[in-house]
Amino acid sequence: MSKYHVDEHGFYGEFGGAFIPEMLYPNVEELRQHYLEIMASESFQQEFRKLLRDYVGRPTPLYYAERLSEKYGSRIYLKREDLCHTGAHKVNNTIGQILMAKRLGKKRIIAETGAGQHGVATATVCALMGLPCVVYMGEVDIARQAPNVARMKLLGAEVRPARSGSRTLKDATNEAIRDWINNPEDTHYIIGSVVGPHPYPDMVARFQAVISEEIRHQLLEAEGRTDPDYLIACVGGGSNAAGTYYHYLDQEEVQIIAAEAAGKGVDTGESAATSALGRVGIIHASKTLLMQTADGQITEPYSISAGLDYPGVGPMHAHLFQTGRAQFIPVTDAQAMAGGRELARLEGIIPAIESSHAFAVLEMGAVPPDSLVVINLSGRGDKDLQTYIDYFDLT
Repeated sequence: MSKYHVDEHGFYGEFGGAFIPEMLYPNVEELRQHYLEIMASESFQQEFRKLLRDYVGRPTPLYYAERLSEKYGSRIYLKREDLCHTGAHKVNNTIGQILMAKRLGKKRIIAETGAGQHGVATATVCALMGLPCVVYMGEVDIARQAPNVARMKLLGAEVRPARSGSRTLKDATNEAIRDWINNPEDTHYIIGSVVGPHPYPDMVARFQAVISEEIRHQLLEAEGRTDPDYLIACVGGGSNAAGTYYHYLDQEEVQIIAAEAAGKGVDTGESAATSALGRVGIIHASKTLLMQTADGQITEPYSISAGLDYPGVGPMHAHLFQTGRAQFIPVTDAQAMAGGRELARLEGIIPAIESSHAFAVLEMGAVPPDSLVVINLSGRGDKDLQTYIDYFDLT
């Protein structure tokens, strides 16, 4: 039995579960009872795989970054999730969940989004399947991710601002959960990360596991081996990381690194480094590591990247941290921005700022020379261009 995958009760070690209000129980229980059976069916797998191939553009390349490799003295490959349709890994999960919703007879889709990539991916599959879509997004994120807001609206989605709290991802998630409570019969909530009540963390991880599945085959072709020495991904809620790690979780010779958003510094009060600052708590119906005050109030997170601006981490990742299976490295805004610029100048690829956190790990010396490294380039930087312009004064 796996030490790192979910157990039959929906837990990763002590983390996970479904700590839900009674009014949400029917929604979550319906999904829990059916998700594995639906995902295992031949008709589902055929439709899912066909859409991943023909619509999303999978498999995404595993690109050997020659100049980056030369600089750091290792063999560095990039898993090019930025080349997915919509520009990030998020669509792997939304394709899976829209097919799940159809088989459960749902007629309306809701979602939450931070950086906007999950919102765009959800709006995209709703347009594809002809289902109405409401995306909740924090008012702050709406302002800093305007191109993605425009994309969602162009695709036919309604974008509803979350105006409470820090007006970011946490608050958008709260609003989406309220909507779901009020519309239990006809609505499916497409959660965008490996967070929320069981079965969401496991279901999302399974849909994203296509990433590590492809890495194994592609690395075998490129290097004659399926296993890298190091896997690196950025972690907010953690769906791109869960997909990158999934098929390697029980192969402990493969070192796993999670790059977290330290914001302006772990000790500045403006950070989202859950592993360094979090304690066990419950957020969005899941027991996990959570940034909170002494009396249990959620601490407002901060990151220059909207997609990592979350006060907790998925329960799988909390367990990986607690057991020591993964090394969590806090990366500041400055380190991440430098990592993104370096990738742009060495390889001609502008990454999403979320992904830039993973590249910053190289400059921090976390990977010894002569290592075989795979980094998940989880999204492209189009949506962050204004942030890059402002930060580096590129006008």
